[in-house]
Amino acid sequence: MALRPLRRLMEWTEAPHWLLAVRRLAEYLAVRLWTLIISCFPIEMNLRTARLMGRLWWAAMPRHRQRALDNLRPALGEHYDERQLRQIARRSFEHFAQLYLVELAMTPRLVNEWSWARHVELDRLGAALRAMWSGGVILLTGHFGNYELLGYTICRLGLPLTAVMRPVDNPLINRYVERSRLAGGLSLLYKKGVTAMAGAVLDRGQPLCFIADQDAGRKGLFVEFFGRPASTYKSIGLLAMAKRVPIVVGYAVRVRPGFHYRIGVERIIRPEEWEGQADPLRWITQTYSAALEAAIRRHPEQYLWVHRRWKHQPRNVPAAPAEQ
Repeated sequence: MALRPLRRLMEWTEAPHWLLAVRRLAEYLAVRLWTLIISCFPIEMNLRTARLMGRLWWAAMPRHRQRALDNLRPALGEHYDERQLRQIARRSFEHFAQLYLVELAMTPRLVNEWSWARHVELDRLGAALRAMWSGGVILLTGHFGNYELLGYTICRLGLPLTAVMRPVDNPLINRYVERSRLAGGLSLLYKKGVTAMAGAVLDRGQPLCFIADQDAGRKGLFVEFFGRPASTYKSIGLLAMAKRVPIVVGYAVRVRPGFHYRIGVERIIRPEEWEGQADPLRWITQTYSAALEAAIRRHPEQYLWVHRRWKHQPRNVPAAPAEQ
């Protein structure tokens, strides 16, 4: 019995190797042990500890620190001096340490049908909720605030939600994360091959959620994001056009220290808006990217600036102008 997780891991590893299997099992056990430890303490205490660990991350990882600053300077350098940019970057490390080390593990238990209002406030969601109730809709957010909390809260409001996810490299941890998300009421689609299944979700009238600020490589559609070309996946715009469903750009931002968030909608992009555009796909992609940028600018310390959003740059391909 004790070797069953290890045997399963060996089956999931393309090139079976005992050292790799043992390392991944050790990673999985470390995650489970950490989750067990923090479950013994109040979340506010855990978040204070995680914030300190975020400061340690900032101090101990110069490569990550430099990447965040390299992304921040061209994005916000016109509005903040170097000291302020460093403060934004450090606070971003603190925020995501709290998210990754504490909130992801504790959210399914804390956010349920009766308790969600203790931790989440809703900000003018009427139009978005009506769109979700009336039929299929695409929900977008970015690596901003607590993007996982969006899905959990929508499910607690009685709306079934399917989220697109990239599997974790460690299959044991991936299975653990899947169970946690399913327990929170989410249905899941793997990012690879999502196109074949996504249409069926929308046809059933269910919301489909994407993280929309990931680098799409050289073959992506380059649009402007914080004043620079950013490679963006075409699939979201193509799916919205094919199914003629609205796109809702939302967010969940921390409003005060601790596990306290506000969920809001930055933009609803409706089919009739893009149908008269010369290049509807580019217009859709640029418009939702501009909406994400607007939300991030209000809370830049809650964006994952260490994320390699601008990893690929175009070869003589102009970026689309930002929406006015």
